[in-house]
Amino acid sequence: MRQQSTSNLEKDPQRLRTGLRTRTLSDERLQFCRQIGVQDVFLDHRDPRGDVFADEGSHDEETITIDEGVIPSVSDLVQARRRAEDAGLRLMGIQSLSYNVYGKIMLGKDGQDEQLRTIKELIRNIGQADIPILGYQWNPRGVVPMRTAQTVRLRGDAKGRGFDIEDIDAPFERTPGVEREYSESELWDNYEHFLEEVLPVAEEAGVQLALHPADPPTVEQLGGIPRLFRDFEAFKRAMDLLPSDNHGLKLCLGCFSEMPDTNVTEVIEHFGQNDDIVFVHFRDVIGTWPSFTETFIDDDKSNFDPLAAIESLQAVGFNGVMVPDHVPEIVGDTEWGHRSRAHAVSYLNGLLACSRRGTDET
Repeated sequence: MRQQSTSNLEKDPQRLRTGLRTRTLSDERLQFCRQIGVQDVFLDHRDPRGDVFADEGSHDEETITIDEGVIPSVSDLVQARRRAEDAGLRLMGIQSLSYNVYGKIMLGKDGQDEQLRTIKELIRNIGQADIPILGYQWNPRGVVPMRTAQTVRLRGDAKGRGFDIEDIDAPFERTPGVEREYSESELWDNYEHFLEEVLPVAEEAGVQLALHPADPPTVEQLGGIPRLFRDFEAFKRAMDLLPSDNHGLKLCLGCFSEMPDTNVTEVIEHFGQNDDIVFVHFRDVIGTWPSFTETFIDDDKSNFDPLAAIESLQAVGFNGVMVPDHVPEIVGDTEWGHRSRAHAVSYLNGLLACSRRGTDET
């Protein structure tokens, strides 16, 4: 397949555009991405349909493994970047860190120093491999499920995933295995310590760190652990803690849409004007916390207008990548969701074409 000229990488490198997250960089997957009009990919350590690790233990040239004490070498990352380039794509970054890599830091547990060293080495390796972005979360695992329903019926009997707090027994009691209750102030202290340690490394390496919201967003805590990044104000605080050109948001529009009394356009305008958006997860839901359902991005019942969101991104001068993140399960599709992702990318590309035509005519 590798007959694609890397000259295509010069097409619209500084323009709002679509991308995809993928666990594998196989020739077939990369060819599919180019065929449906994608220019950029992010490497994923997990199944992009949800929160289940895929291809556990795989170490072949088509995947990258990131776990506690296990990170890719510079040569591994360079090889991954070149695989993407040979297919006419840009490898924009690592989609996200596994909780196993930062969980001890978040909770201030023994072993956090080792995890910090792992993350710093990963950042240096990414920078040396000329890969610009590392996404991360600050989201406790094992406290509540990310979704409580996997097969909510959407149009044409497509299947979406949903969350309803009523489906969880005693969500506000301490979860078994959580040794004690953690205060919000100590988690903010731990987060600030994390930034103090890793941001200088990211600045030196030329890597942008991108913070993802808690999913689901919640009240102050669930299961004994606060979920810091649950609302608009928390992200303002995070961006103000240690301001840096190398730190911003993995702006998940779906997560902000899940938050009650939150206007997605206002979120884009605020963080876009401050140049805090690194890349975008473009998806939507029906309903808000404590009960919502993921749906198609062109669903008239969803919470926000996707064209208005794109126009807002353009208005604030965001020239980056939009990734249609979680997608519904549709008939005849693959486990990864080829058909559903093609639909999402095509719809976003259509909106982009319309918005650009309107701007050009103006």
